[in-house]
Amino acid sequence: MTVPGNEAELLARVVIGDRQAFELVMRNHEDRVFSVCLRILGDRERALDATQDTFLTVFRKARQFEGRSAVGTWIYRIAVNTCYDQLRRMQRRPTERFPEHLDPSDPGAEQEIESAGLRPEIEAALAVLSPDFRNAVILSDLEGLSLPEVADVLGVPVGTVKSRLFRGRRLLAQRLGNQTMS
Repeated sequence: MTVPGNEAELLARVVIGDRQAFELVMRNHEDRVFSVCLRILGDRERALDATQDTFLTVFRKARQFEGRSAVGTWIYRIAVNTCYDQLRRMQRRPTERFPEHLDPSDPGAEQEIESAGLRPEIEAALAVLSPDFRNAVILSDLEGLSLPEVADVLGVPVGTVKSRLFRGRRLLAQRLGNQTMS
């Protein structure tokens, strides 16, 4: 990453057509711009489009940079405005549902949606478990490793894995409100 003072120089080089300078500016800011776009738009594909549009705008309008702020601040402002433009366009052209005969139901998709809805709860419950219990449950129940494989990964006897799984599952059940698990 370049020193902030050098960024204005890089942008000046972009104005005269230096593509390497533009690539440096883009590389320095693309992760943060994408992150900002993703948080505003809430959709990965739209965020990627907005990130691309942001840097196209930076390239086209580099000569308009007046130096009253840091280059990064200027770029993030362009990113935010690009996202707002996308949101306005989406509101103007609301999507319509396909007619039912063109959009047949997929029972498997509904199950995936339901399980995805539970995932944040499970992740939150896992996060409060001690690392010993959490690792055993993740390796066995989520990753599908056998008890001997889990024991090898954790460097403990199989009996210890069984104990950690039992306790971890019970704590998860309590956290998730399923008290009937024994």
